[in-house]
Amino acid sequence: MKTFIKIKSGYGKYKVLDSRDKIILWKEAVINNALYVLIIIAAIYTYTQNHRFLSVSSLVNIISLSAANIPIACGIAGTIVLTGTDLSAGRVVGLTACVSASLLQAVTYATKIFPKLPVMPIPLVILIVIVVGGIVGWVNGFFVAKFKLHPFIVTLATQLIVYGVLLMYIMLNGNNGQPLSGLDNSFKNFVTGSIVKFFGVPIPNYVWYACIIIAFMWFVWNKTAFGKNMFAVGSNPEAANVSGVNVAKTTILVHTLAGCMYGITGFIESARIGSNQANTGLNYESDAIAACVIGGVSFVGGTGKISGVVMGVFILRIIFVALNFLSINQNLQYIIKGSIILVACAIDMRKYLVRK
Repeated sequence: MKTFIKIKSGYGKYKVLDSRDKIILWKEAVINNALYVLIIIAAIYTYTQNHRFLSVSSLVNIISLSAANIPIACGIAGTIVLTGTDLSAGRVVGLTACVSASLLQAVTYATKIFPKLPVMPIPLVILIVIVVGGIVGWVNGFFVAKFKLHPFIVTLATQLIVYGVLLMYIMLNGNNGQPLSGLDNSFKNFVTGSIVKFFGVPIPNYVWYACIIIAFMWFVWNKTAFGKNMFAVGSNPEAANVSGVNVAKTTILVHTLAGCMYGITGFIESARIGSNQANTGLNYESDAIAACVIGGVSFVGGTGKISGVVMGVFILRIIFVALNFLSINQNLQYIIKGSIILVACAIDMRKYLVRK
């Protein structure tokens, strides 16, 4: 039986497939989706070894952990669409987490970093961390756009700068680098409290905040001129410039928006962790980058969907939770995480070369 398919390179053109062509197509499909296949197999194997893996509490835990990482992943995805990356993301999360904690410590806490400061209004603190993250993102975008520096170099530099600022911040008022804890109950209830239960298991409030961020980022990427310009610049900056797109402005805005997302992540992490220190946010950017690549955001630029980013975050979190259920050594988990990034990038590049 002959099968007809439309050739992507030319609309209205068809090709008749023989058995050899079908085998090649199946082979390509298997290779391109190998990561998903392996993840499904791993999930099934984990369940056979430990039935608690798919329990209600475990599923809610996976959703909660994923929700905490969605803002940073959505932010860093934009920089990848521009064929770049952001190595400063994790440190920005750490800085904004410590800023949030310092401004929302209970007034009765003995080692409050700002003893005379009352508990700040939560909306004001959210605005502050968004501004802090946005400033770092703006700096990244400015040096990438105006000086044509590679994002890897720029964000490596800002990563070190932000970490230095963080270290000095937690030394203020004789705190001497001690963890910032003793958070006010209003802050903890706002982030980690629960108003909805799933089969008796509380769902943290920040899951709903993540849903709002997903909807917002989907709208920005798909329904605004900014989103269209971002994909145009990521696909071909020269062609975008000729078409009237302000490449420099778009690059700066993408990085600034990414920084704002890091600030929101820091705010959530501050209450979720409860005890914030210099290492808060360490390597968060590697998880976010891996999630983006798994979700189909291509490093060749101009390709990606928010739905894919969210799916990538969930898939990566499922892997990490499965590794814990299988009692895999923590050190080995780093090796597995790095291998996932390599495989995902290799598959992504292979797809790009096949399209060419």
